[in-house]
Amino acid sequence: SQPQLVAEMTDRVQKQQDEAQHNAQGSAMKKIGLAAFFDPKIAFVTGPADAKKSIVEFYDYDCPYCRASLPAIEKYYAAHKQDTRFSLIEFPLPALHGPGAALAAKVSMAARLQPDRYIAFHFALMGAPDQIDTAAITAAAEKAGMDMKKLALYMQDPDIQKRIDEAHALARRSHIDGTPTFIFNGKIHAGAVDEPTLDALMKS
Repeated sequence: SQPQLVAEMTDRVQKQQDEAQHNAQGSAMKKIGLAAFFDPKIAFVTGPADAKKSIVEFYDYDCPYCRASLPAIEKYYAAHKQDTRFSLIEFPLPALHGPGAALAAKVSMAARLQPDRYIAFHFALMGAPDQIDTAAITAAAEKAGMDMKKLALYMQDPDIQKRIDEAHALARRSHIDGTPTFIFNGKIHAGAVDEPTLDALMKS
């Protein structure tokens, strides 16, 4: 039938586009090199420098798929923070996810200047029950035990937007256009992950 034919053609085109993007991402990764994704100017980097395993995440706090991946990432981090290098990269997409995305990214960049509290803040905000707004961001910062006066002061840093722009530029060069996008041990994976998927990807 015609509708079925159209559906099959659409599906085939989508698969070809996905494959083309995957190939472009693979080529870009080889050219750019993994070290670029662990640049402390754009990423919050934690875990041993000589770790053999690594996870990079491009995320947006207002993205439902990023939130859906949180339980798996949080559990993996708790179990592997001593043997895996983690890189967290702000990739706010307010046009897709709402105005809270841009504000959350800026606060998150400022929160990195309290590094001992940052991971707690990141997980608290990613796990916020409602849409991201000022109240949700404040609640996450307080839950993480952030110094709120320092956070407000650090928010005034003019470099914050520049660093977020640099993260977007790195994403473009890497053919990354959505959240979450992970790089597991140097291989790009687009979309949400659950625990079994994450474990399998880190073993492969």
